[in-house]
Amino acid sequence: MNKKRPKSFFIFTFYLFVIILIQCYSSYLSGEGKNNLYLSHVYFISQFVILSLFFLEILESKLQKRVVKISVPLCLIVLGIQYYYDNELLYRFNLFEIFITSFLLIIFSMFHFYNILNENKKYYYINAGILLYLFGSTVLFISGNLIATFEISSSEIVWMLNSFLYIVYQIFILIEWWKMFIEKTNMKK
Repeated sequence: MNKKRPKSFFIFTFYLFVIILIQCYSSYLSGEGKNNLYLSHVYFISQFVILSLFFLEILESKLQKRVVKISVPLCLIVLGIQYYYDNELLYRFNLFEIFITSFLLIIFSMFHFYNILNENKKYYYINAGILLYLFGSTVLFISGNLIATFEISSSEIVWMLNSFLYIVYQIFILIEWWKMFIEKTNMKK
């Protein structure tokens, strides 16, 4: 492991790589006219697991880490049971999955904001982006089944808003990485 980069950096980089793969495959399926809705489940669960590992790495409080360690497997077990008993959920938005995975990540994000109130603002922009994107997109995705029944122009506006939130999230990530690069450059001088 590179001593200059913390483990949290590699976890977050892995998260971005996984999300890019899911996005590319989803775009490919969409371009082929094939249903890609089932990938939303891969997206939400992957995002939840990897970002939970990220927060587990950056949170300092033992109690907060315990909350993460207990809630992640519990959430995955509940979702597994839900899919076992109703596998039709794989073909539509699972509102419970969207809510619970995003809600827990928002809680973990709030833990981190609390921890950095008077300290080093490490991962401040990434965390702000996660919080903003998850809060906004959760509202949009939870209404996903309802949105699908709207006329196409209304549906497009909602998905454009989600895309905008995602771009803002990416800008926050870029700011954080730029800040890390500048700090590393300044340390070398």
